[in-house]
This record gives sequence, structure tokens and C-alpha cells, in this order.
Amino acid sequence: MKMRKLFAAAALVAGSLVSASAMAGDKVRIATEGAYAPFNMVDASGELVGFDVEIAKALCAEMKADCEIVAQDWDGIIPGLRARKYDAIIASMSITEERLRVVDFSEKYYSNVLAFVTPKGGNIDTSKAGLKGLTVGAQRATIAGQYLEDNLSDTVDIKLYDTQDNAYLDLGAGRLDVLLSDKFPAYDWLKTEDGQKFEFNGADIDINDEIGIAVRKGDPLKDKFSAAIKAIVADGTYAKINEKYFPFSIY
Repeated sequence: MKMRKLFAAAALVAGSLVSASAMAGDKVRIATEGAYAPFNMVDASGELVGFDVEIAKALCAEMKADCEIVAQDWDGIIPGLRARKYDAIIASMSITEERLRVVDFSEKYYSNVLAFVTPKGGNIDTSKAGLKGLTVGAQRATIAGQYLEDNLSDTVDIKLYDTQDNAYLDLGAGRLDVLLSDKFPAYDWLKTEDGQKFEFNGADIDINDEIGIAVRKGDPLKDKFSAAIKAIVADGTYAKINEKYFPFSIY
């Protein structure tokens, strides 16, 4: 989902300790963003919660590892991994060729598509010709943002945002005509009071986007996480977490 500024300065923000197993095991520090509902966010008590966080805890329990989950700003999340500030990233990160040059990935733990979001009843045509001259937004350093730059830069006015929430705010305030987003977080936002004025528009954009767990090059955690993903899918743990957030499978 999210395209990294690979060499941005890493800044570790906050953390919450998760004891994933009663047994003594490997110590694994995991980073997530904490600003990408419903996958990772901070609740009213200051705790990291969301789909990514629950999957991380389930994987740690399966691996019998003691895991600490910390929040990290998006732009610095890969540099922080490479600087050994943590051991893995579970933050709805797309597996891309660019990233594979600097990190390794587990097998996917979910799949993603892109979707346009527009005001209800706005009669906006989301074809390339129909979007001509409109202001279209996305989160910066994401697959959605890259798609706009690669495919629509000669047609629309592109606005990119540091967080998904800020993109939603500008859409709601009328400073954007259209938002391009990963579909599943947008699906969650459309259920909110602010989001109910908007809707998905046009066909999903399927770019074969698979979401994995990033680790440092050559780290055996890659295979451990892949095996744990298979195990929680097979034993039904994954499905139970999935159904808490979505009425359909995102695997």
C-alpha cells in the first residue's frame, strides 16, 4: 500500500509492550504507523490497536515470541528498520520491487485494491477524461499517490498528504474533488459521520497489491513470519480478526 521515502530520517514515536506468549521466547520489536485506521491507530487510552496490531499479536503468539509494538512515522519507517530500531514492520506495507531492493518481505497477510471516493450525488466521472481539471488527492508515499503521479499527472491537479486523515479532512472540506485511496481504510471511513456524505465511485483499481511484513535483508524472521501467517490462516485465528473489521475476507 505505502511507498516509502527510503532514506527519510527515522523518528521513533511511541510504543506499547505486548507479551505475546507466556513462555520465554524470542524478543521481537515491531513497528506500525498508528495513523491508518482501521489497520493501525491509537485509541483513547493511548494504546496501539487495529487489524495490523491484532495480526502482529497473533503472529507473535504463534511464534512464541515476546513482542513490543511501537509507533513510527510513516516516512521514516523503513530507515528505522534498517537502522535496527526495530526488527519488523507490520503497517499495511505493500510488497514492491523498490522496497525489495532494501528489505525482505514475508508472504502476504492481505491483499489491497485502490478505489476513488467522491461526494454522493456529485456525478463525477472517474475515467481519465472525466477527471480532467479536477483536484485529486491521496496520501503521500503510497501506492495510491504513486498511481496518480504515474497515470494522471497530465490530467488532474494532484494533492498529496502526510496522513490519510488529512486527506479525508480536505475531501470533507471541499478542497479535494476526488480521493484515491486503498479501499479498505476508505471503507472504514465511509461509515463515519463525515464519511457518510461520500461514496466509492467507479471500478476498483486492481494493481496486484499484496501486503507483507518487512524485515532486514537476510533476517530469518522472514520465514518465521511466513510460517506463522500460514498457521493463523489455517487454524481460523486470521478469520476471527478479519471479521472484526470487515464483512468480507481481505486475505
